[in-house]
Amino acid sequence: MNCQEPFESNRDPGQRTRRWFLNQCGVGLGKIALASLLTDAVSGRAGAGVSNAFALREPHFTPKAKSVIHLFMAGAPSQLDLFDYKPELAKLEGKPLPPSVIGSQRYAFIRPDAAVLGPQYKFARHGQSGTELSEMLPHLAEVVDDICLVKSMHTDQFNHAPAQIFFNTGFAQPGRPSIGSWVTYGLGSEARDLPAFVVMSTGSGISGGSANWSSGFLSSVYAGVRFRNQGDPILNVSNPQGVDQALQRDSLDLIGELNRMRHEALADPEIQTRIASYEMAYRLQSSAPELMDLSQESEATLTLYGCDPGKASFARACLLARRMVERGVRFINIYHEGWDAHSDVAGNLKKNCKATDRASAALIKDLKQRGLLDETLVIWGGEFGRTPMVENNPALGRKLGRDHHPQAFTMWLAGGGIKPGMVYGATDDLGFHIAKDPIHVHDIQATLLHCLGFDHERLTYTYQGRHFRLTDVHGRVVREILG
Repeated sequence: MNCQEPFESNRDPGQRTRRWFLNQCGVGLGKIALASLLTDAVSGRAGAGVSNAFALREPHFTPKAKSVIHLFMAGAPSQLDLFDYKPELAKLEGKPLPPSVIGSQRYAFIRPDAAVLGPQYKFARHGQSGTELSEMLPHLAEVVDDICLVKSMHTDQFNHAPAQIFFNTGFAQPGRPSIGSWVTYGLGSEARDLPAFVVMSTGSGISGGSANWSSGFLSSVYAGVRFRNQGDPILNVSNPQGVDQALQRDSLDLIGELNRMRHEALADPEIQTRIASYEMAYRLQSSAPELMDLSQESEATLTLYGCDPGKASFARACLLARRMVERGVRFINIYHEGWDAHSDVAGNLKKNCKATDRASAALIKDLKQRGLLDETLVIWGGEFGRTPMVENNPALGRKLGRDHHPQAFTMWLAGGGIKPGMVYGATDDLGFHIAKDPIHVHDIQATLLHCLGFDHERLTYTYQGRHFRLTDVHGRVVREILG
């Protein structure tokens, strides 16, 4: 909508401006705000027509997965206290690591000769796979034979924002398309009345911000649409008082007609974008309340997730993610922030595992019992790991924490073509270096795309004369973890 046109009451009726029209009609400014908010998520600036941006497209080969739920644990959980048990650290607690282990590595908040901190919780083996897990993950232990635990992840980035952006876009600086954007660009969407790529958050803030779900240089139609975790998913989705559905439909039809007339005169593709944004906003008014209405769920399902329907939580977001998959949403990001345990790593884990463990496991159980797990890829993990050494900094009020550790961390995957009940990779006895089968962030990205039917080297987009891809010029498919 062009809000820069002057108001002229004596203009010819065929030339009156949108501003004049909106001052006269009852469409409601809330709807205009909603449509404006959605514009970046339904525009077609890269040349593809708005109408076919989400048309279903064939991948390179038959995929195992149709959709992805990415549970991003922003802030970086401590793998040493949750997944990667190192009894040797308990023996060395209070002593520095050998200099030969640390080498030239430097840290932001601890000295290289900082003392070792042993595992903060007990571990036990679970399931037929005998996978070791911390006592902080009792619910994950119940589905351990459905997941693949990867202990040999590593990344190039040391700080939160660049590491989060790197994991989600393959590049450490803002400006590249996110995984969800690449996936929806490549596959289109089966969801007509919901966005193809949805983002939710359940914590205290995301260091990398919206760059994590940006469409970068792709058309902004492929950007993630952020949903609120309580009440209306997007502000202004409800009709204002005095505006019923018939009035709104008539108003939008007339606005659409005026926009089409304007497009015929100017041939500006952004006018088509605006038409599409209004229509998506209108459809979302019907689909969003139904999606968010958890009264449709059984008491048993709500109990499984530990979900209070009226309360924002990670559990509620996971249940909504399952409902979105059922409705054809292609890619769902759930960010749970708050894992950055520079102090009191034990207390940090207790709090965050209480908030996430039950719902994460419930998502696996729920998808499986509904026959959706085989076609839904679920990913759980953060942007890097935590150090074997303790962080104690009286000046900053920190004690018994762990610093950032990009050399080795753990994540898990389930469903969507991933081999269940296995542990892949290993770190050394001190959890400092990868000892077996390293997996880089680009490798996980390549593997994710493979599960969706893509050759990551062929899913490209030409921008400023260069062919770009999610994995840049790196990455390999980790075929050992594929089912």
